[in-house]
Amino acid sequence: MLEHLTMETFKEKVFNYEENKDWKFVGDKPCVIDFYADWCAPCKMVAPILEELGTEYTGKLNIYKVDTEDQQELASIFGIRSIPSILFIPMEGQPQMSAGAMPKESFVKAFDEILGVKK
Repeated sequence: MLEHLTMETFKEKVFNYEENKDWKFVGDKPCVIDFYADWCAPCKMVAPILEELGTEYTGKLNIYKVDTEDQQELASIFGIRSIPSILFIPMEGQPQMSAGAMPKESFVKAFDEILGVKK
């Protein structure tokens, strides 16, 4: 089960943007955040892929979801203009954003190259 983040849980598990001006990841393992909306067809295509990857990568990374309709302030902080938007957050370095639906192979490649996580 993928965890849905609110503004409060985002600040606890990912980044407290109210206390830090510069990026400072607070998680204990790399993570991926899926910015989505329930009405979005491409988002519905990505959801089962992320569920499957969440199982395959258990214990190696966290996969979170942010409902852009419910969490509009969080979406605006990250400048989300199109969905799905996927944010890849490595333990060290800057996060990278990818816009649009991606096939499973692209997620696996990004997990390896951006997050440094292999199955």
